Amino acid sequence: MPTLHAPAHDTGPTRRRGRPAVVAAALAAVLLGTLGNVTAAPARAADQPAGAQPVAVDCPPVLADKATCYTGQDANGAFYAMAVPHRWNGSLVVHAHGGPDLGDTSDPARSTEDLERWAVMVDQGYAWAGSSYRRGGYGARMAAADTENVRRLFTDRFGRPGHTYLHGQSWGGNVAAKTAETYGRRPGAYDGVLLTNGVLGGGSRGYDYRVDLRVVYQYYCHNHPRPTEPQYPLWQGLRPGSTMTTAGLRARLQECTGYASDRADRTASQQRNLDDILAVTGIPERTLESHLRFATFTFRDIVTNRLDGRNPWSNRGVRYTGSHDDKALNAGVERFSADPTARRDLSWDSDLTGRVSLPVLTLHAIDDPTAFVEHEAAYRATLRGAGRDGNLVQTFTNEHEHSSLSDSEYANSLSALDAWVRTGHRPSPRSIAAGCAAFDAAYGDGCFYDPGFHPAPYASRVRPRPGGLTWPAMTAARERAWSRIEGVGIAP
Repeated sequence: MPTLHAPAHDTGPTRRRGRPAVVAAALAAVLLGTLGNVTAAPARAADQPAGAQPVAVDCPPVLADKATCYTGQDANGAFYAMAVPHRWNGSLVVHAHGGPDLGDTSDPARSTEDLERWAVMVDQGYAWAGSSYRRGGYGARMAAADTENVRRLFTDRFGRPGHTYLHGQSWGGNVAAKTAETYGRRPGAYDGVLLTNGVLGGGSRGYDYRVDLRVVYQYYCHNHPRPTEPQYPLWQGLRPGSTMTTAGLRARLQECTGYASDRADRTASQQRNLDDILAVTGIPERTLESHLRFATFTFRDIVTNRLDGRNPWSNRGVRYTGSHDDKALNAGVERFSADPTARRDLSWDSDLTGRVSLPVLTLHAIDDPTAFVEHEAAYRATLRGAGRDGNLVQTFTNEHEHSSLSDSEYANSLSALDAWVRTGHRPSPRSIAAGCAAFDAAYGDGCFYDPGFHPAPYASRVRPRPGGLTWPAMTAARERAWSRIEGVGIAP
């Protein structure tokens, strides 16, 4: 990729200050460890296992001859990756990855894969650091703690950057926003936040459409579970101990809806089931399987592994519409109410208060089929409810994917955030869109901004539960009150 440094970057003294220095052994001895829990201060070097310092490794091919790359594992078991460009502009991007991935341990490949995926940021002259998190499974505060810790690890190894920016995509957007609220008030920690295709509705409301999918699917398909199999409440996602695989789930979805077949090859019953499920839930056909997978395996992780079998979700009072027989659907769909302590713990872990004191720029595909663009409306309402919406600028593009956006737009967004932080001048969606052409000259991925777009309210896409129309879903006062409850939240 060609390197294009935006004019907002200080390419003079900042770059000279930011070049990686040779770190003396005495300084390296203060390498920070990870958080012992989600609220404690990070451990010092004495708590680090042997070999915890970043080790130089080969960079991904796209960054060959452009950067020096490092990997390591921190005291809590989280693998991480770092990259320092040969032409470092002095600033750092700390990345929060999406998912959540499932599994009991940290995946050493995740952070290096993310480095390759967002190599455009390193190509633009920013150092980069990302954690794989200490384990798989749900836990936004845990992931935020590991994200903050990799920033500290980087700072101890390479010195304090001129500016530090948070970036999160997908569920990582939730994690990065939580990191900004939790650690962003510390002087010198972070200077700005970039959230791309973020899941910004929080855990207690952000998955309600998948709750709806789970029960609506079972109403029509009757095969998850089958009548001949052990029964369980659908809010569990999947019963503990089940050996169902993703392939098995896909087979059941195909059996009921023919989703993987051409329309002409589906039976009339399959087509009607598919039409009703899509119409009622509003989920795009192309991502139906991935949403059902989340509502199965990730729900099981949240309920069984993180909340001790308690139910955080409700669909009481929800009226489902759009089917060929709404009356029968609403009479027959499974109903349940949340356990208040489970809902509290999920909310405290992942909901956002909106109390962010940093410039926040978001970039979201209007036709994102996974994290619906209405998440942005929820996030703006959250910051507005906290009196902080002046810190937010939102941009939208006419793209159709969730997992990646144009490199030209990533580079442009980071440049716009950097200029906002350096100058104090808040950009507009239109000015950001206008700046993209310079980056597209280098990357050629296209600029697809729609500066006039405004997302509809979250409740227009996801049926609200009674009392679920106001934002923030968790106020700062409630967060403080809950934090005094022993064992609140999700264990790291």
